[in-house]
This record gives sequence, C-alpha cells and structure tokens, in this order.
Amino acid sequence: MSRTTALIAAFAATALSAPAFAQSRPITAVPASVAADVAKLRDAALKDDVAYDIIEGITTEVGPRLAGTEAEARARAWGLAKLKALGFKNVRIEPYQMPVWVRGEETAEVVSPFPQKLRLTALGNSGATPSEGLTAEIVYFPSVQDLQAAPEGSLKGKIAFVSNAMVATQDGSSYGTFGLARFAGPNIAATKGAAAIVIRSIGSDHGRGPHAGLTNFADGVTPIPSAALSTSDADNLVRMIARGKPITLKLVLTPRQIGTQESGNVIAEVPGSDPAAGVVLIGGHLDSWDLGTGAIDDGAGIAITAAAAKYFLTGPKPRRTIRLVWFGSEEVGGFGGRAYAAAHGKERHAAAAESDFGADRVWRVETNLPDSAKAAGDRLAAALAPLGIVRGKELAGDGSDVGPMMKAGVAAIDLNQSGQRYFDYHHTPEDTLDRIDPAQLSQNVAAWTTMLAVIANAPEEIGAVTPK
Repeated sequence: MSRTTALIAAFAATALSAPAFAQSRPITAVPASVAADVAKLRDAALKDDVAYDIIEGITTEVGPRLAGTEAEARARAWGLAKLKALGFKNVRIEPYQMPVWVRGEETAEVVSPFPQKLRLTALGNSGATPSEGLTAEIVYFPSVQDLQAAPEGSLKGKIAFVSNAMVATQDGSSYGTFGLARFAGPNIAATKGAAAIVIRSIGSDHGRGPHAGLTNFADGVTPIPSAALSTSDADNLVRMIARGKPITLKLVLTPRQIGTQESGNVIAEVPGSDPAAGVVLIGGHLDSWDLGTGAIDDGAGIAITAAAAKYFLTGPKPRRTIRLVWFGSEEVGGFGGRAYAAAHGKERHAAAAESDFGADRVWRVETNLPDSAKAAGDRLAAALAPLGIVRGKELAGDGSDVGPMMKAGVAAIDLNQSGQRYFDYHHTPEDTLDRIDPAQLSQNVAAWTTMLAVIANAPEEIGAVTPK
C-alpha cells in the first residue's frame, strides 16, 4: 500500500467513526494522486550522497571563492570537471567581465575609555581608511531608521555605529528588515558626513565571527570605510556606550577596487525530448564570501540542484531540458544572473528555481504557474507532502540569480528551506562543511528531484506568467 493510499484509508476509517456533526463538514478538495515513477524517484533521492560529495569537494579542494578572483576561476574549472564526471551534457563555462573589490587589512580597537580590540570585517564595496588608520569618536544609533533621522552634516568626522540585532525566523524574512543596516546604512552615513561606519553584523548568532556582505553607494556618493562587527563585539560596544562616556575607535580598513576581471557561469544540461516544451532552469551560485569556505552559501545550492538533476541522466529523457547553472558572482551583485539572462533570455524557458538558503530541510513550496499548468502545481504539492513540505499561499519568485528570468515572465517554483539557523553562519568564518546536516541535505535533494519529475515532465503547457 502506498503512503497516499494509507492516508486516504486512515481518513476514511476516522470519518466513519466520527460524530455526525463532523461527518456533515464537506470535503472541499482531495489531494492529487502521486504517480508511481515520481514517488520512486523521490524516495530514492532520500538516500542521495552526491550532494554531500560535491560540497565536501568544493570546500576542500577550492575553499573560499570570492567573485572575480583566481579562487573563483579555480572553482569554475573544478565545476566543469565535476559536472562532466557526473555525466551531464553540454557542460561549458560562459565567461563575462565584472568589476572586482578585494579586502585588505581590517582591524578595530577601542582607544578610550575602555581600550580593547574588536573583531570586524569590511563590507563589500567599502571605502578605505588611510594606511595608518582612522581614529574618531563613535555616534551611536540603535537602528538604521535612527541613522536616517540624523541631521545633515551631524556626523562630520565621526564614526557611525548602528546596532540593530537580527532575530532568526523560519522564512528568513527578518534578513530584509534588519539587513537595511548593511544594505543602506553606509550610504546614509556617508550622506550625513560620517568618516566611517560600523554595524552589528546581520546575523542571528552570538559570537566573535563577523558577517561579511555587500553594501552599495549611490552615484555621486564617495564610499566611506564600512565594516560589520561581530555580534558579541557589537553588544560589548553597546554596553560601553551605556556607561555614558565618549567612545573613541580606531579603524584600519584597506580594501580596494582592482578593476574589471573575469567571472563566469558553469552550465550543464539534461537534454529533453521535446525542444518546444522549453527549459527548466535550476541552480545556485558558485562564488562565496572569503571568510569561510562557502558550504551553506552556496555550496549546498549547487550540490542540491546538481544531485537532483543527475537522477534524470538515466532512464527516459525528461520532456523538458533541465538546465543546471552554477552562477558566478552572485554575492557581489548578481552579475551571473544578469549575464545568463542576456545570453539566454530569448530562449524558451518553462520554469525557473534556485537553491540559495543553506542545506536545512525544505518546509514549504510555492509556485507561480499559469492557469494552464495549475494541475501540475497540484501534483507537485501532493508529491512533496510526504517529505513534510506544506503548500504556501503566496506567489513564488525568489532568487537573485534566476530573478532576471522570472522578471521576464518565466514561471517560478520556490522550495523554501528553514532559516532558523542559517543566519548564525551566513557570510561568517563558520560557513564550513560541518554546518551541513546530511539528513536534511538529502531531504532537499528529494524535494528538488520531485519538483523536476513533476515540472520537467508535465504534459501541460507552461507559458509566461505575471512576475511576483
């Protein structure tokens, strides 16, 4: 007896013994049936070990992969060889050019009144201090909104400090709220006249490993030195400020822009049997920040999607071509996603999805499918249910790398992972292989394999949609 049959039988038995008032409630919908071949692939993928092998390999043999650097180039070569060895077809690198920022020396210390060193890291696109450093008084802001409210020119010659503390959420939504301190804080501080800015790392951990990440400055705004303090050091600095004495901080940050360099996307395919049915685009990003070894961000994403696609290299061809892309330079501005759209945007794409939120279990699926493919969405939800995945009510459309294709009207699938511990390690020195839970990783592979089995083989037309 299949699991679906068992569930229906159990429901029927319960209904027969229930009180009359319960029996009077109408059953409004019966889950779609799950095809035997889809269930077989799903269950086989729960025993997958390919994804872990990919993460172990890239973190061990390549390590950190900062976009546009020699390390990212080695990652592309590694990926090309790995995908060929796994049996994928049409494996190639599609290079493009991009501006590159690299970090230099980065230190901080409280000079007075409580002298001690702090741990921090420069934010991507940060400006530089003089080589001997910058020493100035701190002006404290509990939130980026408080920084925004500071009078024009009030921070001249000062170091702004924003301390908002992120909290963990299952869906990761708090990143957008608290992340504004990193995304927009440095630009705001620069327009207020600040000499530099430090923020509490955008993370849910409590430790001394700072979180890297990108910031941007508006046209005409000169970048100022910008850094993220470890969460523990930021908390310590808040306690110092609470003592009511002026705090003087010395910063040494010497990052630099090194001009235009090469990055690229690594692409591989499982050819489909019906070219007119379009491409199912999947993948994650190959680059990483340089503090850790990029295991959860995003070694996991490239591994999960590759391991799932590999199940379709044997047996009957899927109806639609499955195109796997390991995107370059996502962390520093999504250059790989835009390069892909520029090169392939005119090709027929049926659906797109990406994995870029670690390796913890998938708990929810959301879709943005045309009415013609509503039944495919129903079948997908039913097939994912035994993995503990619920169907969400919002439109899908997340993902920076596949975002340009989704904005052009390509249908979207979101397989949402739990974010409860993701931001403990995101962009930190602790983003390493030991953060990967093999059982949860395999559940991800099973979810992605199921999605491909349903969507790549759906007999329905999957046309354009209105983007999220």
